[in-house]
Amino acid sequence: MSLKWTDTLDIAIELADSNPDIDPLTIAFPQLMEMVMDLDQFDDDPEHCGERILEAIQMAWVQERD
Repeated sequence: MSLKWTDTLDIAIELADSNPDIDPLTIAFPQLMEMVMDLDQFDDDPEHCGERILEAIQMAWVQERD
């Protein structure tokens, strides 16, 4: 299964699993974008990413931690 930018919940789950000690609210969007693109299953064009997508990933990650 490959992840795309629109798979915000699945991306958040992967980030939460691989970075349990990181508070997603402390991460700047450029760093979050890099973290997503570094995921093994991620396969999408960086040009398809925007602030709304990164915000959705960040919020889903926060909910995943709770």
